[in-house]
Amino acid sequence: MSSTAARVLRVGGVPEHFNAPWHTAAKAGLFAERGIDVRWTDFPGGTGAMAKALRDGELDVAILLTEGIVADIHRGNPARLVGTYVSSPLTWGIHVAADSPLTDAAQLYSQPAGDGGASPRFAVSRMTSGSHLMAFVDAQQRAGEAAAASLRFEIVGSLEGAREALREGRADGFMWEKFTTKPLVDSGEWRRVGECVTPWPCFALAATPAALGGLSGEILGASRHGAARLRAANDGVETIAAMYKLQPEDVTEWLQTARRSAPVSWASSPSASFSTLRTVAETLGRLGVLEPASLLPPEQLVCELVSDADRF
Repeated sequence: MSSTAARVLRVGGVPEHFNAPWHTAAKAGLFAERGIDVRWTDFPGGTGAMAKALRDGELDVAILLTEGIVADIHRGNPARLVGTYVSSPLTWGIHVAADSPLTDAAQLYSQPAGDGGASPRFAVSRMTSGSHLMAFVDAQQRAGEAAAASLRFEIVGSLEGAREALREGRADGFMWEKFTTKPLVDSGEWRRVGECVTPWPCFALAATPAALGGLSGEILGASRHGAARLRAANDGVETIAAMYKLQPEDVTEWLQTARRSAPVSWASSPSASFSTLRTVAETLGRLGVLEPASLLPPEQLVCELVSDADRF
């Protein structure tokens, strides 16, 4: 297909290593040969910012955290899931400032921060972002639903905003992808006091109704091909490390051990586990993030091109 006939597609994702295949695929012409002109935008503000961009018509497709887009569709976002991007879970690091008195993640839910006896406050990029929703999940897992219900938050916009908030004492803890924040831990600016692994596949693709028409197969195919090429490349680790300013040994660990011995898996598949989507919604309902009586069935979260992975 000629370049003049290429369909422009505005795609958004976080500036993190999970999205490396999109950039290497674009550089290799994998989207162009399918008639797609990908116009990529980084979203340091994460899933909440991308969900808003989908609502506002500023993006056609976004790569978002599964729990974040499930929550936002329930709140009226007209976008729908077009497939699973990364089927392995995400490991969140739970961070505090280097001089914080807190030494264990459980203390974020059981001890006052010291200022007037108030409970610690989490920095979040924005409400309903992954950093917000996973704080609920982690609190529930470590200390129960009452602890989750009592969480306090400081909206900081991005990772850089979180650095400022922890430095100034406006927030006590912050959850973000473990390897993205590892340079801050290595430098001594932050300490990682715990980890939280998502109990579901971490990244999904969602698209606006206008962008859905028969497109998911082509764009997912290019992304899947790009991931396979990147994994097979002799310099794949070095490419990802240079792209995201990570240490090669950290990239190797991330690629090999997403969860215990399970490697990172870029599915880029037009399918989703409906039972998992139901679990995500029910979890958010139990935590009070969504209204339990108004949860949508999985079929209403996905576009008509998405098949139920549980049937295979």
